[in-house]
Amino acid sequence: MQLTKHTDYAFRVLMVLAAKPASHNVTISQIAERFDISHNHLMKVVQKLVQQGWVKSTRGAKGGLSLGCDAHSINLLAVVEAMEPTLTPINCHQPECILANQCRLQTILDQAQQQFSQHLARFSLADVLSPTSRDLLFAHRLPPGA
Repeated sequence: MQLTKHTDYAFRVLMVLAAKPASHNVTISQIAERFDISHNHLMKVVQKLVQQGWVKSTRGAKGGLSLGCDAHSINLLAVVEAMEPTLTPINCHQPECILANQCRLQTILDQAQQQFSQHLARFSLADVLSPTSRDLLFAHRLPPGA
């Protein structure tokens, strides 16, 4: 299974916000520049994270992004489910497969998906960051204003 860039970027945003000093906000532009990703794409990702309550966005000169809740309360499976359009491994019905009722592939992949989901459900955003990863995220300082 491969997650979309949308989910990848969501995790990057959440990790930066979890690692940053509590007194500082970070802008979308700073994160986009830090990871060399599209500002417009990142805006869509952040909007979804804000809707979920995981990110807080503040406007104004001292505005920016911060975590909207504690990193321990952000479950990795919940992030994946919110960001991915589907977690179904394959679609045997579009286009219709002539083996759809005789093949065991979908069942096997569905079981693998369930195990993947169960594993992710055990972890929170707080579990992802180590002291070293926190240092790496800010080793090359974010651009001015961070």
